[in-house]
Amino acid sequence: IGAFHGFYAEEDLVGNLASMSTSERIKAIQKMPETMQRKREIRNQVLKEITKKSSHHSTHTTCCTQCLQGEVVSFRRFGSTLSEYYQMLWFWHKTLKIIGAEFGTSVLSYFIFLKWLLTFNIFSFLINFSFITIPQFVAAQPNNLSFTGLELLTGAGYFQQTVLYYGFYTNATISKIEHGPSYNMQLAYIFTVCLYFLVCFIILLLSMAKSFCKNFLSPQAYSGNASKLLCTWDFNITNEKAVKLRQKNLSTQIKERLTEVKREVLNFSVKERIVRIVIHLFSWIASLGTAVAACTGVYFLSINNLELFVKGHKNDLEGQAAMLVLPVVVSLLNALIPFLYSWLGRLEKFQIPGQHIYVTITRNIVLKISIVGILCYYWLNIVSASESQCWETLVGQDIYRLVVVDFIFCLLGSFFGEFLQRIIGTTVCTSWGPPEFDIGRNVLDLIYAQTLTWIGILFSPLLPGIQMITFSIVFYVKKVSLMMNCQPPRKVWRTAQMATSFMFLLFFPSFVGVLAVTGVTIWRLKPSKECGPFRGLPYMYAAVSEWIKELDNHIASKWVVWIYSNLITNELFFFILSVIVLIITYLYWHIIEGRKTMINLLRKQIIN
Repeated sequence: IGAFHGFYAEEDLVGNLASMSTSERIKAIQKMPETMQRKREIRNQVLKEITKKSSHHSTHTTCCTQCLQGEVVSFRRFGSTLSEYYQMLWFWHKTLKIIGAEFGTSVLSYFIFLKWLLTFNIFSFLINFSFITIPQFVAAQPNNLSFTGLELLTGAGYFQQTVLYYGFYTNATISKIEHGPSYNMQLAYIFTVCLYFLVCFIILLLSMAKSFCKNFLSPQAYSGNASKLLCTWDFNITNEKAVKLRQKNLSTQIKERLTEVKREVLNFSVKERIVRIVIHLFSWIASLGTAVAACTGVYFLSINNLELFVKGHKNDLEGQAAMLVLPVVVSLLNALIPFLYSWLGRLEKFQIPGQHIYVTITRNIVLKISIVGILCYYWLNIVSASESQCWETLVGQDIYRLVVVDFIFCLLGSFFGEFLQRIIGTTVCTSWGPPEFDIGRNVLDLIYAQTLTWIGILFSPLLPGIQMITFSIVFYVKKVSLMMNCQPPRKVWRTAQMATSFMFLLFFPSFVGVLAVTGVTIWRLKPSKECGPFRGLPYMYAAVSEWIKELDNHIASKWVVWIYSNLITNELFFFILSVIVLIITYLYWHIIEGRKTMINLLRKQIIN
């Protein structure tokens, strides 16, 4: 009887696999907890079943159909090969596995987020370099300034007359051949920036939707402890080191899940509750007061910095060193105050580690976004109205210095914040022990750096390339510091929703705030008269309006004018488009979750 039921269970399994698409069937077979020989047998049975079904539908296959099927199979194999090589190119893939096995998913989420931001900046750099920088090389004038090396820190001097900054770009139409095709730098600049932000918006929206569906809408597909224990082993692993690493990784994940199940709710007395409430209030008042004081200091220091620059001390060593005062002070505040927030979090003694991290992240985001908001007010309202010949380049230099100095402080933070803590905790105060990796502070450092990059794209198009280099270095410095100085979290806990929180914080208030700053700059502020692609215009967007007026005189371009007049400038169109995008995003990921659920059901059938 058992063999009889087993035969029909296998028959149902083969039938279900045969009804799937090729990619889904391959993934389902790969995830089966079976030996390679057994997987080959199942695959052959499925192929026979598909052949039988196809013979019922068609008894005769033409030569063209056979060729088409052969091309499809070859294309799929080529795609699978490319996917394998793509995975091999990401040389940090093994590093992420080791971090997940040693320190758990909470620390791993930081490095995955860092890798995602690095990929994001590579895309940004390629877009800006291809459509803005390369055409400018054609019309570029030779740079007569000398390079001293200090420009790497200040961003001034030699760099001021390069493609790094807005002011160097021409406002002319570039044409290499007389009476040949031309390239309108004004339109290229504004369209590249706007389309880039549109692509960023879509990518962030899809990433949040994917993470939200995975961690909130369909948690049952990922929370089965039995399936995690019985169904996740990969029988393709034969290397001894890989086997031990996989075992350690699974052990850490199971501990995290069991910690959630065994979590106890502590009952406090009335006195203890009052004391905890007072501590929480004190911590929040202290954190908010510190943020307000920091923003006040940054504002007055920035005003002083502008006066120093306008007076004319630009090229001498003392003047260039004075330019670093503002970014150094801002980076000091961003580096030291989070340590106060971490101490306040330990003082509050949260029962759940996740609460400590989320509260620390909230306080840090209030601090960093407030400082960035003060700087944006300074740039858009004070610098833009100053007597500077090219205020856009001045803003670009400020952001460049902030990015570079923040990167230096990030490296120093790994030394003083983690290395010295390990030395003290293992030699002087052994009761402290090695430090834990501060996820909240490090994640907010990434979001702050990416926010500066987004703001600076309009004023310094190659800033994503600089951030790409800094993120690559930060990844390896943080990895080495983590392995050498930090210990795994004392309380093991699972962070399925943390990646979603990171994405949301990157989207709001970071990306939404950047869109507001960019919109004000393009639609409201008057460009400099003597530099940049928009010189002489009342505002940057006027370049598009003038282009539309020119197209209105050409009959062949009437459709472009109609789209601009009825869609681009219509608020209702963007509202409807946003609703459609949200609906499609939800349905798309809902379908994916349904397919994943079917695969999980097939795996359970195999176990039964």
